[in-house]
Amino acid sequence: MTKILSYRRGRKTQTVNQAIASIEKIDSRESAGKYIGKKVEIAFSKSSIKGVIVKPHGNKGKVVIRFRRGLPGQAMNREVKLV
Repeated sequence: MTKILSYRRGRKTQTVNQAIASIEKIDSRESAGKYIGKKVEIAFSKSSIKGVIVKPHGNKGKVVIRFRRGLPGQAMNREVKLV
């Protein structure tokens, strides 16, 4: 199970087409690196948004996902499906 945690952001800006996510049972940067290039999809009631895992984030197994278009705020804390 993969969950969206937050937008990728800086101190004063946030990038709405990139998100930080956690992957279940992954707790190190090395094991998160194995998921780079995997495709993901987040489904809503009428549509879905596709993305790709691009890099690890931090040392505790989080990853950065780049989506084709911006994510709405309702995507936070939702489950993402690995395709």
